[in-house]
Amino acid sequence: MIFAVVSLSAIGLISAVVLYFIAQKFKVIEDPRIGEVEENLPAANCGGCGYAGCRNFAEALVRKADDVKSIEGLNCPVGGSEVMKKVASVLGLEPTETEPMIAVVRCNGSHANAPSKVRYDGPATCAFAHNLYAGTSGCAFGCLGLGDCVTACIFDATSIDDETGLPVVNDKCTACGACVKACPRNIIELRAKGKKDRRIYVCCVNKEKGGPAKKNCAVACIGCGKCVEECAFEAITLENNLAYINFEKCKLCRKCAPVCPTEAIFELNFPLKKEKDAEAPADKQQAGKAVLQAEKSPDEGTVN
Repeated sequence: MIFAVVSLSAIGLISAVVLYFIAQKFKVIEDPRIGEVEENLPAANCGGCGYAGCRNFAEALVRKADDVKSIEGLNCPVGGSEVMKKVASVLGLEPTETEPMIAVVRCNGSHANAPSKVRYDGPATCAFAHNLYAGTSGCAFGCLGLGDCVTACIFDATSIDDETGLPVVNDKCTACGACVKACPRNIIELRAKGKKDRRIYVCCVNKEKGGPAKKNCAVACIGCGKCVEECAFEAITLENNLAYINFEKCKLCRKCAPVCPTEAIFELNFPLKKEKDAEAPADKQQAGKAVLQAEKSPDEGTVN
């Protein structure tokens, strides 16, 4: 009995010593800045930064700061510039400005613009419906309206409009990109918010030719190229029968929208354009001519 107790005690002691030396050999001393950086992050753990969570993002920030003395290219979309300024201060670096982004739904295939031709009776998820059929309107590129983007959003920034059947993104959007990943049709895109929240974009992702595209949706882009010709800043490209506006090049001049024959180009939060004054009524024109005639000098034939 005594021998067994002594043997077990000896084995326990030797194991403890071995574990101690192993722990010392492989121990990792964590940089205290990681905790400080994490404290300044919003703790949303949304993955919008490209990492699994705020802790992983904090570790990546510290590693990059040590390697290249910069955190350029890394951004927390939820916290924005203010959070990144605090992070840069913790790491002793100059802050980098990041342009605010927002999710944009590039489809206007509403119930009115793209009427249903069939009735869908299946699981209410876009992912399932996308693999099953083209869509109730027949457009294989348009929004299915079953709300996978709404389910994916943890900020309550997305909802389905009952009237149009399309997703609507509100000001709560943090540009985390969860809705972008959730959409099987790739119709949601992160774009710059723009000055005064003003944005211009082609609200269509249909790559079919004009005829088939218009057959399924009245406001589909038909790839006519008129907007490309109108843009003086080379911000619009045409590929696979679909126009696209590069928000980094776009100057928001608004000259492209009026020439679009299907009104597929959206202008958000702009003031209404002032219509040019119509031509003066005939009686006023005649009165103006009479005044000019009376003011003319008989000798010189010029206006005084």
